Amino acid sequence: MKVKIDADLCTGCGLCTDSVPDVFKMGDDVAQVLKADVPANLEKAVKEAAEDCPAEAIIVE
Repeated sequence: MKVKIDADLCTGCGLCTDSVPDVFKMGDDVAQVLKADVPANLEKAVKEAAEDCPAEAIIVE
C-alpha cells in the first residue's frame, strides 16, 4: 500500500501525525509522508487516518 498527502488540500491540522507518527510528520505548513510504502502493520492505522482526515488530503493507493 502507498500513501501520499495532497498538499493543496491539507490544512495542517496534525490529526494524521498524531495518529500514525511513523508514517506522517508535520512540515512547515502541511503534513508530509515519511514512508510512502506503508509497512503492513501500519496499513489499518493509515487507512483510518485517511478516513478521519477532515480535508480528505490523504490519498491511499
